[in-house]
Amino acid sequence: VQVQESGGGLVQPGGSLTLSCTVSGSSISTYAMCWFRQTPGKEREGVSCISYGGASTYYGDSVKGRFTISRDNAKNTAYLQMNSLKPEDTAMYYCAADPPPHSGSWVTGVGFAYWGQGTQVTVSA
Repeated sequence: VQVQESGGGLVQPGGSLTLSCTVSGSSISTYAMCWFRQTPGKEREGVSCISYGGASTYYGDSVKGRFTISRDNAKNTAYLQMNSLKPEDTAMYYCAADPPPHSGSWVTGVGFAYWGQGTQVTVSA
């Protein structure tokens, strides 16, 4: 199973970006999908997660109301729509997939089976 993020880049404060996470080698239809982020010297932070059926979502306090997670199982892809971006959103963003029994932590990422290499998001004027 391979996880590939895309869509990162440089954006001005207040701008928007959409990250994509495409999984190959297995269907994501039974996987919880999450986005995490990390900056040098800081712990990994859970940004947002969506359950395998899409009924449950999680957002970290710092992104609530600004970010939206979604998934398209037919395309084997999860998305993270990021609006009203702030300089403090600057980080490497990682996508992770959690197959059954879904034992991974949506807050820390511990226990997730599959990870991408990350895509850099930089918010700066």
